[in-house]
Amino acid sequence: MTKSDCVPFFTSSVQAGFASAADEHIETYLDLNELVVKHPAATFFVRVAGESMKDAGIYPGDILVVDRSLTAVSGKIVVACLDGDFLVKRFVAEGKRVRLVSANPKYLDMNIDPEKSDFRVWGVVTYVIHAC
Repeated sequence: MTKSDCVPFFTSSVQAGFASAADEHIETYLDLNELVVKHPAATFFVRVAGESMKDAGIYPGDILVVDRSLTAVSGKIVVACLDGDFLVKRFVAEGKRVRLVSANPKYLDMNIDPEKSDFRVWGVVTYVIHAC
């Protein structure tokens, strides 16, 4: 990455204003890929649509950083493919039973029967980038 691919990273925090000249506080340049991507060959970004995960702090328009090299363990938020549809849900494993759990009471949990459906975890969500 070149400096032009990176974003300035300020050493000072921003309170409820921006009173000082920011340029004198630039420590270095920050490469967002370096910050949020641990396994580049196995990582992808995807934009969120829908509100089924809003109570987990994931909103429409947010960008998820998803790592395919990580193993989905119970309780992690994952991107999964269920019968050809991509979903973001909390992965819950109870013995051989698997559920995909929404973080919004308006949406039902999904009990996954691997014998009756095509189900794969595509990756584990490692970061959420919120749109303002």
